[in-house]
Amino acid sequence: MSRSLNEKVYEGVLEQIKSYIEANKVKPGDKLPSERELSERLKVGRSSIREALRAMELLGLIETRRGEGTYMRAYRPYHMVELLSKFLLNNSRTREELLIAKQMLEKEVLFLSVGRLSKQQMEIISSILQEEHSCERHQRLFYYLFEQSNHPLLLSMWQFITGFTHTVHDITYHASWYDELDSVIRQGSVTRVTTLFNFE
Repeated sequence: MSRSLNEKVYEGVLEQIKSYIEANKVKPGDKLPSERELSERLKVGRSSIREALRAMELLGLIETRRGEGTYMRAYRPYHMVELLSKFLLNNSRTREELLIAKQMLEKEVLFLSVGRLSKQQMEIISSILQEEHSCERHQRLFYYLFEQSNHPLLLSMWQFITGFTHTVHDITYHASWYDELDSVIRQGSVTRVTTLFNFE
């Protein structure tokens, strides 16, 4: 699917969710239907629903309670999703800058992590790297690194940016990039971190 089509689908789903909230007078604290129910009601794929809900959650417009479901959050205007997502996704330069910012944060967490990871942490990272090559693996890997680095603000920034870039970019690199990353982590080579992100 082309990026322009991805953008239209994503924007369309956000607009449909917004319309659903308005039509059903969903108030702060009210529970939203499940991904499956929204997919059936709005007649769009669950993956598109999931991406839209993730963007809304990153903005603090909804919250997911484990084992309970997804709820509207209090005192946050959900129309911000429409305004922000259209700005971010319709401007190609903004998308490029978001991708650069995402890579800068990933580079920073590697600088904070390489050479400081325990044997157990390195084993977990190796286990993640051995999973099937996919965008989800990339997200799991860096989420784990940010979490272990104990920098919640950096993690929040990375999640926020990832929530938008993931809708138009399949954030993953060639398998050899992850092999090189594994080598950098195992050898504790901070000086090689920069070269990982030299894509020229």
